[in-house]
Amino acid sequence: MKQIWVVDDDRSIRWVLEKALARAQMPYRMFESALDVVEALKSDTPSVLLSDIRMHDMTGVQLLAHIKNAAPDVPVVIMTAYSDLDSAVTAFQGGAYEYLAKPFDINKAIELLRRACEESERAHPADGAGPAAQAMPEIVGHSHAMQEVFRAIGRLSQSHVTVLLTGESGTGKEVVARALHRHSLRSKAPFVAINTAAIPRELLESELFGHERGAFTGANQTQYGRFEQAKGGTLFLDEIGDMPMDLQTRLLRVLSDGCYYRVGGRELLKADVRVIAATNQDLEQRVRDGLFREDLYHRLNVIHLRLPALRERPEDIEALTEHFLTLAANNLKTERKRLTPEALAVIRACPFPGNVRQLENLCNWLTVMAPAQMIHVDDLPYEFRQIAPAGNVSREAARVAAAGETNAPMLDWRQLLQQEVRRRLEDDAGSLMQTLSDEFESTVYRTALEFTHGRKIEAALKLGVGRNTLTRKIQELGIWSR
Repeated sequence: MKQIWVVDDDRSIRWVLEKALARAQMPYRMFESALDVVEALKSDTPSVLLSDIRMHDMTGVQLLAHIKNAAPDVPVVIMTAYSDLDSAVTAFQGGAYEYLAKPFDINKAIELLRRACEESERAHPADGAGPAAQAMPEIVGHSHAMQEVFRAIGRLSQSHVTVLLTGESGTGKEVVARALHRHSLRSKAPFVAINTAAIPRELLESELFGHERGAFTGANQTQYGRFEQAKGGTLFLDEIGDMPMDLQTRLLRVLSDGCYYRVGGRELLKADVRVIAATNQDLEQRVRDGLFREDLYHRLNVIHLRLPALRERPEDIEALTEHFLTLAANNLKTERKRLTPEALAVIRACPFPGNVRQLENLCNWLTVMAPAQMIHVDDLPYEFRQIAPAGNVSREAARVAAAGETNAPMLDWRQLLQQEVRRRLEDDAGSLMQTLSDEFESTVYRTALEFTHGRKIEAALKLGVGRNTLTRKIQELGIWSR
């Protein structure tokens, strides 16, 4: 193990750190001035540098810049008694490993230095952090469900048929739509996307079909709609289930006849686009509820691809995490972060209600906020850390989870329930059993309805209860059902 270098012009700080490092049996070298460190760098490099931010001959930030130029792989920890925002931001922008505010807990400081040393010893070139990085895949997935999606994209590559994509929010419907376009015969023409739920009803018709000058107040010039913008290519209609009924009629006519008029126009225009529609809603149920036209549903549902939720493809979580961490590092032009087995096990155990999008957001957060290259459980956001019992996961449990074994013991739901009951026993009085029973039933029934996309008979059969029982529970527990 190489030495830890400490530079601080305060003799008392050096004395405290010297005693602590000696007690921890970690080799060290003390410096009184930053210039002495600069001179020593000409013949040697430390495992880690711990530097004060304000010294008489050079600031810690200036020394940090010198270190990053002379020995870029050496982690630098900046310590300061002036714990202000500007100092912290400046330190991290300069590439500091961590920012330590005085007075600090000496045991935590030693643990931080030990952790930095371990990472320094494991230092290696970052994967995918430079221009020589291999091409990033369009979609990541080794699971059977995603392999079926890949096969469908391949089969559809020579076809112009309309495709309906369904799946929960965040499952990657637009990513798949773009892949369908990129591998289609229309790939050289535009891919145009529109979220039909995000545009006000009174503007949506004009957005889709365009308008003529003077068609309505404020229409000062002719505007091309998305159908014209996507000519020869692909038009992606996201959140199609929320489209107003009158516009459903116009869209049906375009899909049926292949022609349309701009708003306020008299010239018949031909639609030369492939339509890919997407929704996270159960369109069959919306048809039964009278909220979606049945004939339009059948026009859209020529080829139906259902994208699985992330919880249905847990074997893909590790590969997706690696993919998004690499992507985030490339976008931010920084070194790629890596997960310890324990941190990966916690991430694998997360239910991810936001699906792939939530996992991508987590990886972006970790790339920006994690203090070191190696991401530990303590570096995860608060809501993820709560998944791990006692705030941690054993290495054996992490190995089992990382290997994808189904008998992983670390997150048995009964243990989590036991912890929750103990927590509530300290607060609740008299009604705990009823409260927990209601929450349990509500969770089970709601999950079953979500799994069956609101189909009550199917949900009742899977739960082993009668349909009347299911209906009664929905009313008693206030569960929304489509």
